[in-house]
Amino acid sequence: MSASTTVLVADIGGTNARFALADLSLAAPLNQGSIVEYPVAQFGSLADAAAHYLQEQGATASSGVFAVAGRVDGDEARITNHPWVISRSRTAAQLGFDQLHLINDFVAQAMSIALLGPADVVQIGGASWEPAPAGEPRNYCVIGPGTGLGVGGLVVRDGRNYPLATEGGHTSFAPANPEQIRILELLSAQFGRVSNERLVCGPGLVNIHRALSEITGTDPGQLAPSDVTARAAAGDAIATRAVEVFLEIFGAVAGDAVLVQGAWDGVFLTGGLVPRLLQQLQLSGFRPRFESKGRFTATMSQIPSMAIVHPCPGLLGATAYALDLQHATRGTPA
Repeated sequence: MSASTTVLVADIGGTNARFALADLSLAAPLNQGSIVEYPVAQFGSLADAAAHYLQEQGATASSGVFAVAGRVDGDEARITNHPWVISRSRTAAQLGFDQLHLINDFVAQAMSIALLGPADVVQIGGASWEPAPAGEPRNYCVIGPGTGLGVGGLVVRDGRNYPLATEGGHTSFAPANPEQIRILELLSAQFGRVSNERLVCGPGLVNIHRALSEITGTDPGQLAPSDVTARAAAGDAIATRAVEVFLEIFGAVAGDAVLVQGAWDGVFLTGGLVPRLLQQLQLSGFRPRFESKGRFTATMSQIPSMAIVHPCPGLLGATAYALDLQHATRGTPA
């Protein structure tokens, strides 16, 4: 790799930090073989983790793009589920970087769409998708259930990619049938206002399962999301229904996000739960609920919904962000 075109990219979560090297001069710039994951608890700071990675790889870089699972506020970012407080300028100085960009993790997820190929996605429903020809305008949405519910977008205009960072996961839950109305009543008694994130994420799956258990008069005990999916896989009726309801609501929320953002060119499904529930997703009520939008049902039936199966979309998106910065500096379309 040429040092002048090498960028250190990172995807920093509350538990793990992933690093990789990207060579912006290549057609496929993200070096898959360079990806390494570390527990964040192993290091006192992000700069320590990044410096350790570069030393371990025997690599040098003069710039970086770090996606962080938390809010980026000017020079500073805070990881939502970890005590690291990251100063962009201080981290850049410690690493000897000329440039360092901190971006929200869902900005990276949105930017990854620019580099996704057909092998990186699985089609959900009847509408197909393929990467857009260079220079054509596009409006995309990205939504992902993990620890929470992330929602973002990507607007492509004049060869540039403009990611939209939103807090769309905190929009209000709208039940679609009597069962979901009862679930809302039970969750409202616990939380007051019920956002979509209370249902469409890992803890949300547990909330749905507990509500369904309460409806049937059973006590499931303390469960993790993996316990619910394991029980469903073993044939447990309430757990199976919890997964079904989760995917139906996920579809409805994804469809709403398309309508709000005008993402007529497709929605991309990401997050930790999507690969684990991929088979169920393809066979579930996700797509019927996604399309069921009254007078817009015919329109929604034509909108692609694609599950991202690329192993590191956050790193791919950080790479796409670096590429877009390079093109903007040179005045050439991405």
